[in-house]
Amino acid sequence: MTKYVFHDILKVLKLTFIKQRMLAVLITLTPGRRNEFVDCQKAKVRIAVLPIMDVKTPWNSTLELLERACCLREFTREWLQNPQNSEYRTLFTTQDEWTIVKYVMEVLRPFRYWTLWISKRHTVTLHHVITVYNDMFDHMDGVMHALAKNKTPWKEDLFFAVKLARQKLSKYHDEVTPMTGMLQISAHILDPFRKLRSFRKWDKGMDINPQDETSYTTQYQDAFLKYVENEYCAKHRRVPVNKLETVPTSNLIPSATASGFHQSSFDPYDLSSDDEEYLTPNNVAGMTPR
Repeated sequence: MTKYVFHDILKVLKLTFIKQRMLAVLITLTPGRRNEFVDCQKAKVRIAVLPIMDVKTPWNSTLELLERACCLREFTREWLQNPQNSEYRTLFTTQDEWTIVKYVMEVLRPFRYWTLWISKRHTVTLHHVITVYNDMFDHMDGVMHALAKNKTPWKEDLFFAVKLARQKLSKYHDEVTPMTGMLQISAHILDPFRKLRSFRKWDKGMDINPQDETSYTTQYQDAFLKYVENEYCAKHRRVPVNKLETVPTSNLIPSATASGFHQSSFDPYDLSSDDEEYLTPNNVAGMTPR
């Protein structure tokens, strides 16, 4: 059934990929052809560029090939119209084919953005995981909403393709969350630029009061506080817990003796814990609006 539904759009995309790959090879094959293609761009663009090839290993390689080919389609048509290149005119991509390719490029663009963004970071990115997943989910939901009422055959095919892609992304999310859910939640809440804002946004989108016990905001906040209290404060506390009214206002910084410095026997590198204790019975880590 799946193969039948996507037959037309996959056929168009595959044919377009083949055409653009062959054109990239032909145009860049010899210095003469490269110069000829550059001449087609003179007086029309500031910087002339050539088609690029995609490879299997780097992320987004095929998307970059299509984006470059789309930008150069006017000059590619001019190059194919040259009598010397008439034998390659079967590689011409029609406007209808480009329309389909543009839709696919739009669907893939957030994935390209986030893979490039994360791969170029030199610092911790764990606190961005929830944001990244939700941005991609929101984008795919928006695409499906825009395509849902369109009865054009290839757009219906694209709708089902995006739907299956969203299910695949959701599967990846579900596989990650049970193992690192509490870690992701903690990192997200500790980010001073986010804190509980994302969870309040989820509640607002589902018309839930953030103060309700069943809201994402309340459950994630309670799970985080319980986790910090039991797994960090209880194991790594050096200063005895005192009631606020018993602490002298003039003694804001405890002395080494008062804090028990060098007297603690705990292992500061023992960060082991059973996260499931904080994610059940409400299964907080697995509860996302996705």
